[in-house]
Amino acid sequence: MADTLNNIVDGLKHLLSIANDGKEGYKNAAENADAGELKALLTTYSIQRAEFADSLKTLIRQNGGDPDNTSGGPLGALHRTWIDIKTAISGNDDKAVLDAVATGETSAVEAYDKVLKDYTLQGDVHQVLLHQRSQIREALQNIRQLEDQY
Repeated sequence: MADTLNNIVDGLKHLLSIANDGKEGYKNAAENADAGELKALLTTYSIQRAEFADSLKTLIRQNGGDPDNTSGGPLGALHRTWIDIKTAISGNDDKAVLDAVATGETSAVEAYDKVLKDYTLQGDVHQVLLHQRSQIREALQNIRQLEDQY
C-alpha cells in the first residue's frame, strides 16, 4: 500500500511539474505574443495552470506527499527557452508562439494520460486529473484553431 501511495505521489508530482511548466510557458508565450487578444488568452491559461498546480499540491498532501516542487521541471525550462529562441528568430511571430504552446500542451496531455493509465487512483484524484486533462485538451484545441487563423 505504501508503495502504491508513493507511486501515486510521484505521478502527481510529475503532473505538478508539468502544471508549473505550463504556467511559466504560457506566461512566457503571452509576453512574446503580439496580438492583445492572444496575450489575454495565454495569460488566462497561465492562471489556469497555476490553479491546476494548487489542486495537485492538495492531492499530493492528501496522499502523504510533500509538494515541494514550486517551479517547472528541467524539460519545461528547456521548452520555455525554446519558445524564447524561436520567437527571437521569428520576430515574436504569433504563429511561432502558438506552435510552441501546442507542443507543450500535447506533451501535457500525454503525461496526464500516462498517470491516469498507470496508477490505480482514488475517485477524487482520478476526477481532478480527468478534469484538468479535459481543460488542457480544450486549450490545445483552441490553440490549434488559432494557429489556423495566423
